[in-house]
Amino acid sequence: MPAAIYLASRSPRRRELLKQIGVRFDPLLLRLATPRGPDVDEHQHANESPADYVERTAREKAAFGLEVLGMRTLLFRPVLAADTVVIVDGEVLAKPANPAQAAEFMQRLSGRTHEVRTAVALAIQGPLLSATSVSTVTFRRLDDAEIKSYCATSEPYDKAGGYGIQGLAAVFIERIEGSYTGVMGLPLFETAQLLSQAGMKVL
Repeated sequence: MPAAIYLASRSPRRRELLKQIGVRFDPLLLRLATPRGPDVDEHQHANESPADYVERTAREKAAFGLEVLGMRTLLFRPVLAADTVVIVDGEVLAKPANPAQAAEFMQRLSGRTHEVRTAVALAIQGPLLSATSVSTVTFRRLDDAEIKSYCATSEPYDKAGGYGIQGLAAVFIERIEGSYTGVMGLPLFETAQLLSQAGMKVL
């Protein structure tokens, strides 16, 4: 049976979540770096709020993914994209570049509640559809030894804010209010709603 959509994401978590709800998809990999630069600018612009930033990035990924179908002469299907940000004190914590930055992120999250926003966008032949999931996550207080042990693993370095709710960092999380799958990287409620708006029922 052919796939229903393209997923413009390299995230294994997003692939797992789509499979969880039975959505058939093919991956559509956008270029991260070329002599001309990446296909989509994922840097936060000056004076751009975290809310605007995450929504813009998801929408641009989906819209450009639709353009890529024509450039690569691929069969048309809707393109789904998403972007996740972790926000502390109004600042976006991106993917940590090294153990020192990962440790800094964990120290900032320790004993505090922060916000996680995941925007999801669906590019179709017509107006682009999008929605944003907003959740709050509370970390228990972490000591220096466990921060050091955690940052010595491979987990922090491909995840916004330096942690994944579905990984080792689950032992740090005291409470979550909102969407577990949104914190994981693809809010399934919002995703299913967008697919439904495009005429694709999940159930």
